[in-house]
Amino acid sequence: MKKILTLVCCTILIAATSCTKKYITPANITAIYTINGTTGWEVYTDSGGNKSYRSPLKDLPEQDQYAQENGGVLVYISYDKGVTYEALPQTYNGIAYSYTSSVGVVTIYAQNSDGTQLSAAPSSDIKVKVVLVDSSQ
Repeated sequence: MKKILTLVCCTILIAATSCTKKYITPANITAIYTINGTTGWEVYTDSGGNKSYRSPLKDLPEQDQYAQENGGVLVYISYDKGVTYEALPQTYNGIAYSYTSSVGVVTIYAQNSDGTQLSAAPSSDIKVKVVLVDSSQ
């Protein structure tokens, strides 16, 4: 009886130790941009005729179709050259900042906090941090 019990225990021990779990750590990516206060903004008119300013942040190849469908995009802006960052959407000095993402590009928008067009684009340089968060389903 001891031999059978020993054999069963050994079999269970071997079966339990042969199983392995594989953990895949998602790869998050951070990209830093600077929107030039004098040349970094362009006038944008949406489908409803409302105007705002926008700055497309291109050269983001990691934001491919898979990332667009399965991952997440976080955007932060800094008014003090990267000392502190604030998450978008954000209103700062009466300017409402927001963003959209699509394959290969994140676009920052700026308009008055009441939704109307600014009289002029933001004039100071703004540092932008884009964080692509990988996810699996």
